[in-house]
Amino acid sequence: MTSIGILGAGRVGTNLAGKLSAAGHHVTLGGRSAEGTTARTAGLGPRIAFADQRTTARTADIVINATPGDSSLERLTDLRAELAGKILIDVSNATRADGDGLPGDLCHPGSSLAEKLQAALPDTHVVKTLNTMLFMVMTAPETLATPPTAYLSGDDEHAKKTVTGLLGDLGWQPERIEDLGDITTARATEAMILVVPHILRRHGFKPFAVSLAR
Repeated sequence: MTSIGILGAGRVGTNLAGKLSAAGHHVTLGGRSAEGTTARTAGLGPRIAFADQRTTARTADIVINATPGDSSLERLTDLRAELAGKILIDVSNATRADGDGLPGDLCHPGSSLAEKLQAALPDTHVVKTLNTMLFMVMTAPETLATPPTAYLSGDDEHAKKTVTGLLGDLGWQPERIEDLGDITTARATEAMILVVPHILRRHGFKPFAVSLAR
């Protein structure tokens, strides 16, 4: 199985760590410090290792960015050497919070976090996915009444194929995975986050995804 490092030990990161570990992958969850991450996520079980983010990026074959999107670019650019030659799966959205703390404006209008990451990390294969849903849907798409869509954006076809396999381990059926094309298409899915606060204000924090109906 694959060695997967997850940068970010919040709800998104821990949720992904649990499901990928259960699928048999070797998972390292990377927080600001190994000790703090271990203390906050002790209930995840013994099969998940804990480390600081630099160690996590250096030792994993595939890295998932689950850090806050508004600081991801600076944080991951600092890990350029550790991420070289690897697949970086970006599931974050770079937004500025509105008055109630929900997403307001995009940090990179006319572009996307994924594009910025790819430009800053030319030796890394960036793939954007899973950023168009609440975190609990990422690992349980079957729980929604309407089948959700997982979009893919990335320049490297082999990297996208690898990520498609990991999506399968998270419960995504092939027909629900939509490859949009190169990394510039991520600006479309990242812009979808702007609908999220309006839905949350009306319906509360209930699982949903922004999906393609056929």
